[in-house]
Amino acid sequence: MSTEQAAAQPEATANGAGSRKPAVPKWESDTRDRVKAAVRRFQKPLADLVARDANEGDTRLLVTDLLCEGLGYDKYEDLTTEYQVKVDFADYGVRVDKQLVAFIEVKRCAQALNEKHLRQVQSYAVNEGVEWMMLTNGRTWQLWHMTPGLPVQMDLVLDVDLLSDESVAKKSDSMFYLTRESFKRHQVDELWKTRAATSARAITSALLTDKVVEELRRELRRQTGHLADRDRVALVLRDEVIRPELLK
Repeated sequence: MSTEQAAAQPEATANGAGSRKPAVPKWESDTRDRVKAAVRRFQKPLADLVARDANEGDTRLLVTDLLCEGLGYDKYEDLTTEYQVKVDFADYGVRVDKQLVAFIEVKRCAQALNEKHLRQVQSYAVNEGVEWMMLTNGRTWQLWHMTPGLPVQMDLVLDVDLLSDESVAKKSDSMFYLTRESFKRHQVDELWKTRAATSARAITSALLTDKVVEELRRELRRQTGHLADRDRVALVLRDEVIRPELLK
């Protein structure tokens, strides 16, 4: 084998397989390219809207264009504006293959998103049994997941600022999960499961298990020479180490 041929071979791994990464499916690479182009193209009109403090109606025009041109939704098949939920109206109901998958609440481009806006869109999701919610002012895009229960659990999965100093590539990587393709192929669900597994609540729950408390006692003994009382270690974790809101 020549030097050139050897260099062209994939690097061998311990089990003899090549180390080359699996190819990205064409639908995904096409989607990511489309999102990246849209993020780049919409930055200037979005900055102009923010500069002139455009109203909510003008913000919705840009949001609709970005949803369709960048995120792949069909304006007529997938998006319902002023979606009625009992006596209220959500800014957008989002369908994929005729299935309602999310609500979107839009605010004026210069208005910061807040807890009140989240409660508003959360009420729509609770009433319709929808687990995904987007909050946006055109510039900031937040994706929230709702887990049913008493009370419901709300998790922030994504928070993207399209006018931040972050690279277009990083913004696009995040916005990919808001696309129609991501919802259709459940990519967004996989993202949430990954984030949920390492959330503050999940780590808190793991910290308070008997196994972890026992390991902490062993480590404390190695460091201090004293075997701490198990209940004392658990009490300090709950009352002094972990944020109170994570114990609710």
